[in-house]
Formats: sequence, structure tokens, C-alpha cells
Amino acid sequence: MAHLANRISQVADEMPIALSMGEPAGIATEISLKAWLALRESAGSFFLMHDPDCVAAAASALSLPIPIRRIQHAREAAAIFPHALPIFPMRLVEPALPGLLNRRNAPAVIDSIRRGVEFVKSGEAVALVTNPIQKAALYAAGFGFPGHTEFLEHLAGQPYRATMMLVCAALKVVPVTVHESLQSAITSLTTERIVAVALSTAKALTQDFGVVRPRLAIAGLNPHAGEGGAMGREEIDLIVPALKVLAAEGVLATGPWPPDTMFTARARLEYDAAICMYHDQALIPLKTLDVDGGVNVTLGLPFVRTSPDHGTAVNLAGRGLAEPGSLIAALRLAREIAAQRQKQ
Repeated sequence: MAHLANRISQVADEMPIALSMGEPAGIATEISLKAWLALRESAGSFFLMHDPDCVAAAASALSLPIPIRRIQHAREAAAIFPHALPIFPMRLVEPALPGLLNRRNAPAVIDSIRRGVEFVKSGEAVALVTNPIQKAALYAAGFGFPGHTEFLEHLAGQPYRATMMLVCAALKVVPVTVHESLQSAITSLTTERIVAVALSTAKALTQDFGVVRPRLAIAGLNPHAGEGGAMGREEIDLIVPALKVLAAEGVLATGPWPPDTMFTARARLEYDAAICMYHDQALIPLKTLDVDGGVNVTLGLPFVRTSPDHGTAVNLAGRGLAEPGSLIAALRLAREIAAQRQKQ
């Protein structure tokens, strides 16, 4: 068994990770270059789907002496990676200028995500890691999805349903409602949505993180988890029924937890992941705990996908100030999840 586990780990290390372009006017190119510097001597490789001229220009402008090599096939990346950053060419319509969004380059950004999905679905890459995108720039070019997660679900096809998990060393959180206004999130919250997200999370904790008996903490929506209905009935009408369904499904879920105390150090010892009712309820505590090490993991897809847990930081682009920690964490976690899945 030990020999098999070692072989599985070796296979995961031999296959590259596909890294998408992200917003070329933001910090994505810089953190990709810095991630290669940090990981070039590590086990495993990645290749960047980007415009080679843009990457070379960014490296020069940032005084990063990083050689780049164009590749035609994903399999070339492993041999090249220790010596140069492998680039799968994706042409921009116009040169990318740091800090200046250009919707004419949006199709290349979208195509890099689509091509990355093709690489992982075909088995040429072990995982997909996506650099941050500037949604407004993509919307202006006709992008019809709220964000990465929804686009990836579309590319995966039926019957896959994507769920967003945010991960750092101290916490895992999953929002039930994601990229919608707070008013819309509250209106659209249902028992069925809570159950579906919780079931997906429990499965992922076992499949991707090796948790044998996952423990879920289900957050309340209102202050004090509704105070028995005095501050809102969503806990009584929506969340408690979800807990009963989960119990019938054999899922160990507790709650509703008061949202203002469930993220303390002591409380976090009681669960493996927190199921939150809306976007900021999940992301504020995680980013407070570890803004540089947080990773976005998409659950429910037939392939592994992670992403840095930050935006494009267009205001920092081209200044050499971008921190690559979250991207490095995303690359490492993607490989760990891929290895975990290959054990099964």
C-alpha cells in the first residue's frame, strides 16, 4: 500500500497544473512570475496560458530575470519548469498596460479559462488554477456569467453543480449564496440550497481533504441566530429544517450557530467547515485570519480547480508590490487535492 501511495504521489507530481492568464492589466502576470521563482525547485510543475510577449515585457519591467519558454503541449512543461517558466501561447489583441483595463483583451482572458478546462478534462493537466479576473472588463466584452465559479460550472456541463469553498490553514468556509446582492441572497435562501451546499461540502471534505467523518457548522442568518424568532424566522423556517434533512442523510451538522461567535479560535475546533448563508459572512472571517494564504476551491466539478482568494489589484499592477502568497498556496493545494483524488 505504501508503494501504491508513493506511485500515486509521483504521478500527481509528474503532471503539470494549468494556470490561466487572469486580468493582464492587474497583478496576475506578476504573481505568476513570482510563483515560478518560489516553486521552480519544488516537486510538480505548472504552465501559464498567456501572451509570451506580455509575460516577457512584465518580467523585464519588474526586473525579474525569469526565462520563459513557449510550449505546444502540456507534457513539455515538466522538463522545462526547473529552468524556465513554460508558456502556452494565448495572444492578446493589444499590449497589456499595467493598471489600464482593456476590454479588447477580454476574449483572451476568457479563452485561457476555457483552454485550461480542456487541459484538465482531457487529462493533460492535473488541475486548473485560475488567476484573478476583472469581472467588469469581461462584462463589457459580453461575458455572461457572474464569475469564475459559474463559468466553470457551465464548462463542466450537466449534471455538475459548482460550489465555492474558501480555505486557509485555520478555516474552511462555504457560502450558500455567492455573487448576488445581500437583499437577493436573503430572498433566494432556501432549505434546499442549504442542504445541497452542505452535502457537496461534506463529500469534498472526504474526497479532497481526507476527512473521514466531516463535521459541519451551519451558520445562522440573523444576529444571535435569530434569538428564537425574535430577530428573524429564517433559522426556524429554513435552517433548522435543513439540519434535519442533513441528519437523515447521515451528515454530522450542527447549528444554527450565532455568526458573531462561530469563528473564534475555540469554536473553530468544533467543526471542519462552516456553511455560511451569504458571501461576506464567509469571506470576512477567512480573509481576516489569512488574507495572503487563502485559497478559493471549486467543489462539485469533475476536475480540480483552485484560485487565489483576492482580486486583480489593478492599482498595484506594474509596481512590483504584488504578494504571490495566495497563488502559491492555490498551486500547492491544487496538487494536494489532485493527489488525494488519485488515491481513491
